[in-house]
Amino acid sequence: MKREEALEILFECTKSEALRKHALAVEACMIAYAEKFGEDVEEWSVTGILHDFDYEMYPNAPDHPLKGNEILKGKGVDEKILNAILGHASYTNVPRDTILAKTLFACDELAGFITAVAYVRPNKTIDEVEAKSVLKKMKDKAFARNVSREDIIKGAEELGIPLDEHIQFCIDAMKKKKDDLGL
Repeated sequence: MKREEALEILFECTKSEALRKHALAVEACMIAYAEKFGEDVEEWSVTGILHDFDYEMYPNAPDHPLKGNEILKGKGVDEKILNAILGHASYTNVPRDTILAKTLFACDELAGFITAVAYVRPNKTIDEVEAKSVLKKMKDKAFARNVSREDIIKGAEELGIPLDEHIQFCIDAMKKKKDDLGL
């Protein structure tokens, strides 16, 4: 599947601008990691775009991502992408046994958290976000309370990258796409 096809699915199934931007934020992180690891950029882009495409239709676990995965399967999405999307939700018990799956899991919650941190900066821009400010906000349980800090930490561990480096890497990736992300 090509990026344009993935975007069509995202925009057809996701009406929330915030959720669309989240998909693009995760995509930005995924593309940067694909380039770093020498992986297929298009495949990783599609994975980032589609990981939550079904969330508005099926917001409750385990429907998301299980029902969405069936839709994607019907559209011919590659099994490797399908498994990564299933694995990004720990409750599916689908093992994250590829670097693609591990990276999606590592970037999903973190991209959302970085966005939340950017929104509370004085100019509401990602240019003002640093890894240390993200780490500090992670300690504040009332801030972005729906974001799993445990998943952010576990994601970096599964990638084998120190948490502060992973956070900075994703900040830098999102900065490259800040206009598309509204940051």
